[in-house]
Amino acid sequence: MSSQVVEINDIKIGNNNPFVLMAGPCVVESEDLILRTAESIQKITEELEIPLIFKSSYKKANRTSMNSFSGLGDEEALKILMKVKESFGLPIVTDTHSPEEARMAAEVADILQIPAFLCRQTELLVAAGETGKVVNIKKGQFLAPPDMKYAADKVESTGNKKILMTERGTTFGYGNLVVDMRALVIMRELGYPVVMDATHSVQMPGAGGTTGGDSKFIPYLTKAATAVGIDALFLEVHPDPPNALSDAKSQLPLSELKQLLIDVKKIDEITKK
Repeated sequence: MSSQVVEINDIKIGNNNPFVLMAGPCVVESEDLILRTAESIQKITEELEIPLIFKSSYKKANRTSMNSFSGLGDEEALKILMKVKESFGLPIVTDTHSPEEARMAAEVADILQIPAFLCRQTELLVAAGETGKVVNIKKGQFLAPPDMKYAADKVESTGNKKILMTERGTTFGYGNLVVDMRALVIMRELGYPVVMDATHSVQMPGAGGTTGGDSKFIPYLTKAATAVGIDALFLEVHPDPPNALSDAKSQLPLSELKQLLIDVKKIDEITKK
């Protein structure tokens, strides 16, 4: 499989280049947590020679309950992400939720990520495209893979063709998601680099006022998707998932990241040989 190449600084995503990692805590909880985690992930990826894009959301707009943590405040959280960028030289990917937010987040982010529930929002997709930044569109849990073409068309209408497509599971009945690995093939056939989000794919939405999940399946989905063929791997990684302020049940423990990446790199090399 092949796709166009999307470049961020010296990182190339797509067209059978080695996979790129997008990783970090689900949401910006504190400056200390974000900086410590970014430093730890960077040490691992530098040792393994894996390109890294740091991920964390400055705000979680889609929360199950009104009582769920949604963020420190947009400006404060974006300042922390900028500090990661300046301190470690890492590109940043973060969610954005409205046209106004897209323009604001573009001042910091290298990749604007369109949340799955918002993947059909025309004004948001157009605004993200107009920033000229890379746009990562997460496939909605309700959307058939071929229909991602129309989301991409909205971004491309601005003249911006720097588009990524992410698989993150499909709704299956109530309270569960399944991953159809064919989606990765289908979306790549649309001509765009594909990303596997192996952490949101293990979520169990609406588990008693919070989003549940089963993180033990993260390595299995990660390896399976890599064997199918991916251009980037998206993992929410936290040093202490049980005490995370968001997605506590579906983040990968930082302590497990290195071995997983060792395994994934071997599979990726075989797949793209």
